[in-house]
Amino acid sequence: MGKSDFLTPKAIANRIKSKGLQKLRWYCQMCQKQCRDENGFKCHCMSESHQRQLLLASENPQQFMDYFSEEFRNDFLELLRRRFGTKRVHNNIVYNEYISHREHIHMNATQWETLTDFTKWLGREGLCKVDETPKGWYIQYIDRDPETIRRQLELEKKKKQDLDDEEKTAKFIEEQVRRGLEGKEQEVPTFTELSRENDEEKVTFNLSKGTCSSSGATSSKSSTLGPSALKTIGSSASVKRKESSQSSTQSKEKKKKKSALDEIMEIEEEKKRTARTDYWLQPEIIVKIITKKLGEKYHKKKAIVKEVIDKYTAVVKMIDSGDKLKLDQTHLETVIPAPGKRILVLNGGYRGNEGTLESINEKTFSATIIIETGPLKGRRVEGIQYEDISKLA
Repeated sequence: MGKSDFLTPKAIANRIKSKGLQKLRWYCQMCQKQCRDENGFKCHCMSESHQRQLLLASENPQQFMDYFSEEFRNDFLELLRRRFGTKRVHNNIVYNEYISHREHIHMNATQWETLTDFTKWLGREGLCKVDETPKGWYIQYIDRDPETIRRQLELEKKKKQDLDDEEKTAKFIEEQVRRGLEGKEQEVPTFTELSRENDEEKVTFNLSKGTCSSSGATSSKSSTLGPSALKTIGSSASVKRKESSQSSTQSKEKKKKKSALDEIMEIEEEKKRTARTDYWLQPEIIVKIITKKLGEKYHKKKAIVKEVIDKYTAVVKMIDSGDKLKLDQTHLETVIPAPGKRILVLNGGYRGNEGTLESINEKTFSATIIIETGPLKGRRVEGIQYEDISKLA
C-alpha cells in the first residue's frame, strides 16, 4: 500500500484529526487556517501567504480587529437568541456551544480579552441582561424584534380588555341588583331572647312557621283552665316578651353606640396592617449600599436618600464622601439605629409614621417601636420587621 493511499491508517487518522477542533495556539485567525502541531504552525508562519496577510493587517490593524469583533458579537448573539431565546443562562454554556463550530471567530482576535469582559460589555450596551452570582456570570437576551414587541403589546392589550369586560359585567350586575331593590322595602329582622316561665316545661320549635311554641305546656294548661284564663296568660306572656325584646334591643343599641368607634378603628388598623407594597423608599432616611457593582468605595457604605424617582429608584448622597448616586432599591437596605433613636416606618400599617426605637429582637429580626406622629401617637408596636423601618437622617 502506498504512503498516501486513502485507506492507510495514517490517512484515516489525519482525516479524523481534521474533523474535530484543534489547539487554539496553532490557529491563525488572519489566514483562518488551523495547524495540527507546532511544526505545522511554524511552517505556516514562514509561508509567503501568511506574510502577505500580516502586511495587510499592519496597514490598518484596528479595521481587522473591529471586523473580527463584530463577527464574533453577531454570531454569539444569534446563537443565544436562536438556542436559548430570552431564558437566563450561564455565559460559559453559550460560549462552549459557540466554539464547538470549527470555523468560529476566536476571542483572541477580538477587542475582548476574556469572556467576562465580553459579558460586561453586553450588559453595558443593553444587548443582554447581565447579573453576577457565586456560580459565575449569567446573561439573558433582550429581544427587540419589532414583531416580538408587537405581539407583547397585543397580549397586554388583550389582558387589559378582558379586565375591562369583567369590571363592566360586575357593574352591570350591581346596577341590576340596585334596581331590583328600589321598589321593595327591606325587611329588618328582629331578634328576641328565648325565655320560658317554668323551667320544667319543654320548648318545641316549629320550623315551618319560624316561631317557637310551648305546645306541651299549653295543652296541659288548657285542660284545667278556661278560655278567659288562657287569654290573660297569653296577654301577660306577650307583654313580658315585648318588654324583654325591647330591653334586649335597647341594650344592643347601647353596645353598638359604645363600640362603633372602636370597631371603625379596628377595621382601619386591619386595613393598614394588610396594606403592604413592594416599594419602601422614602426621603431623608439613611440606607446602606449592598451592591458590589460600584466597587469597594461604596460597598457597605451609608447614604442619605435625597429624592425618590418612580417609587423604586432613589438619588442618595454618601455620608462620608458627599458623592451623589442614582440607585435602585434592590441595591439598598435599611439601617437599624440604636435603641432610643428616631426611625421612620417604610411599609405596612404604620407606613409614613415617625417613631422611636425601643428595643430589638435579634432572634426574630424584628423591633419594638413607639409611634410619635399621627392619630396613633404614643402607641407601642411590637414585631416590626427590620426591612420596614429605617433610621432618620
